[in-house]
Amino acid sequence: MCEVDINFLQSYADAWNAHDIDTLMNCMTEDCIFETGGGSDSWGTRFTGQADVRQRFESVWQDVPDAKWSECKHFIAGDRGLSEWLFTGTAPDGTVIAIQGCDVFTFRDGMILIKSTYLKQKQ
Repeated sequence: MCEVDINFLQSYADAWNAHDIDTLMNCMTEDCIFETGGGSDSWGTRFTGQADVRQRFESVWQDVPDAKWSECKHFIAGDRGLSEWLFTGTAPDGTVIAIQGCDVFTFRDGMILIKSTYLKQKQ
């Protein structure tokens, strides 16, 4: 079981950069929830459960093969955590992507139950 501390969140960020889906999913509960930074609802688009979340995470690397998260800063307070980051990559049409954002986490039993993404995108 994953221990929730700053090192846990940095390892989670490192797994994103390594495109390591198994490590990411091993840190999330079976009934995990991922809320994207955009979508038709006020919470973005919600994916629920290991299979749906895994598929959505993998699609990020398919859409942006050079996806990278840098400048990470992590905070934890009780069963909540936050990771700030800069996402960079190249869109399929060649456009350079640079998005500042953060993930707000809710933890349960040493794992990520909810990952909710918030972001600012350059226009």
